[in-house]
Amino acid sequence: MNDAALTLSRAARIRASLHRAALHYGGGLVLHTASSGSVASLEALYLRLEEAGQCGTGEVRINCAYLNGYAAEQIVDEALKAIGQIDWAQGAHALFDSLGALIASYGAPVRTLIDSALHDLRARQLGISVAALYGAAQRAQAPSWRTNQTLFWSSDDAMLARAAQYLDRGFRDLKLRVGVAHFDDDLRRIDLLHSRFGARLTLSVDANGQWRPEDCATRFAALAARGVDYVEQPIAAGDWDALRDVARASPITLMLDESLQSPADIDALCALAGLPVAAHLKLLKLGGIAATVAAARKLQAAGVALMIGQMNEGALATAAALQACCACGPRWAELYGADGLVDDPARGIVYRDGGVNVTDPHGLGVSFDAALTTTL
Repeated sequence: MNDAALTLSRAARIRASLHRAALHYGGGLVLHTASSGSVASLEALYLRLEEAGQCGTGEVRINCAYLNGYAAEQIVDEALKAIGQIDWAQGAHALFDSLGALIASYGAPVRTLIDSALHDLRARQLGISVAALYGAAQRAQAPSWRTNQTLFWSSDDAMLARAAQYLDRGFRDLKLRVGVAHFDDDLRRIDLLHSRFGARLTLSVDANGQWRPEDCATRFAALAARGVDYVEQPIAAGDWDALRDVARASPITLMLDESLQSPADIDALCALAGLPVAAHLKLLKLGGIAATVAAARKLQAAGVALMIGQMNEGALATAAALQACCACGPRWAELYGADGLVDDPARGIVYRDGGVNVTDPHGLGVSFDAALTTTL
């Protein structure tokens, strides 16, 4: 951080610090999708804000160029720049009230980072949860929500073992990653899961944009015949005309993920209301909690079914998505990101009985130990 930024931080009403950590899963879990390849660890960036003894923290994953095109160091550099530019002397109340304008000039990951930290701090100052900032009932019990789990690309034996573990823990909705090998092999794995577990599971698939539009009709029919709940991002993002064409003839719901990166994308999806389409909203793509809640409410008003989810991310980012779920009430949720992490500096998120909950009814609902990170 430059001298001017350091001087500003020391004089500010809010003390701001930036932290970094690499997060790892235990239990042999390997993240592997058609778009990401194999991912060894989650690189997380944290913004911690302190005002009058009250702390709020946001998290964003930075090794996610395959999703949004941002290199990790690009995100770090922009976050450092933002800390030096924001007038922290205004205090959390004023900054939160002008949040949209405050973060508008930054990329989506840095917007998400600042947005989440200010939401956490402001809600804690008010003694409520982040969801309650958007009208959700404030309860003594901390927020919770049901979530799916994902089956990454792996051997058949590893896939079946992982599925059995999830089902034994109450997670009934499982999403299978496809598009890595031939489609016939994807169908074989779907049949294997159904043969082994039957009605115990509800299965969806995620192609991460790997299919050609001309292949979709026969593939959608094969998936529908197998009772697949939805197919996520079947074709590459950006071609809304092609998406409209494949959706018109689809017997299965098409869940859009990579296609939804901006308010313009939300409007484009609203225009397809009435077709079998749904939205998978992620804070990291849209730029934070406020933007995600606004997009969710717009889609719901248009009659588009909704999922709120996340990348594989740590507890703070997962808690932010959980709070958005509690604020908006989506049909589906994907909140498995922090399940199984062994070295997360945030604590207070619990997976059990097919759902996830945080242990603190205030703010995002989790605590943060900066001593377990590298301070930038």
